[in-house]
Amino acid sequence: MTTATATASGTFMLGGDIQINRMGFGAMRITGKGIWGEPEDRPEALRVLKRLPELGVNFIDTADAYGPDVSEDLIHEALYPYGDIIIATKGAHTRQGPDQWVPVGRREYLIQAVKMSLRRLGLERIDLWQLHRIDPKTSYEEQFGAIADMQKEGLIRHVGLSEVSIKEIEAAQKYFKVVSVQNLYNLTYRRTEDVLDYCEKNNIAFIPWFPLGGGDLSKEGGLMDTIAKKLGATQSQVALAWVLKRSPVMLPIPGTSKVKHLEENVAASSLELSDDDFKALDKAGNDEWKAKRN
Repeated sequence: MTTATATASGTFMLGGDIQINRMGFGAMRITGKGIWGEPEDRPEALRVLKRLPELGVNFIDTADAYGPDVSEDLIHEALYPYGDIIIATKGAHTRQGPDQWVPVGRREYLIQAVKMSLRRLGLERIDLWQLHRIDPKTSYEEQFGAIADMQKEGLIRHVGLSEVSIKEIEAAQKYFKVVSVQNLYNLTYRRTEDVLDYCEKNNIAFIPWFPLGGGDLSKEGGLMDTIAKKLGATQSQVALAWVLKRSPVMLPIPGTSKVKHLEENVAASSLELSDDDFKALDKAGNDEWKAKRN
């Protein structure tokens, strides 16, 4: 399966005018431990990025907070000029150290974040800029208003949000068109199932982060393990195939710092789950999620 490319995952029209392959790449893991500093193996991280276009991956998700700055710098070094590759980045999550994240949504900070990402990526306009987190200490008007102004100015083409509810999406829609939502979601984590359904109804891209989670289903002898062995695939590939089949607006962005793992993830684009296997995984994953909540 390692010769498969992301073209097998199908396409999605982002914002109605940018066609991308649905299997993307998340560039968080090409940084150091705790998403802090340089990667342990910088040459391998660059090889991962350079392999993406060869595998048909033309949608890369990153953020100024990854490193911070490191992920955007590596993407520029490896892939600029980007050709048909869409670089989506995020801002408004500041870093104080490894595994530390604090949202800041003040107008002047958001403007600075966008302009610095433009500089690091070597772009005049960011095709998709996503608000990494809504800052609870700053008003919607200040945060969303600043983003709308930058879109009007031409610094941002399309706008997305991360870790949001339907109510928050609708609040943002008063200022700009929301074309993507990036929430934690996988087979056994379904907290924002309602958001996914809303996105599907409104043709908004849903970008699940941590799409490989399988919980107890991934244990030896578990349902995911059983299906993976039957299909001659890895459990990660089964998890990604389930995510892709779950909704046509789903854009999984599995991340890795190793070329071999990247090739395995992309190969999931061509893995076909039968309707019976999909339904069995869906029910088992949903049951495990409900058990976690109780």
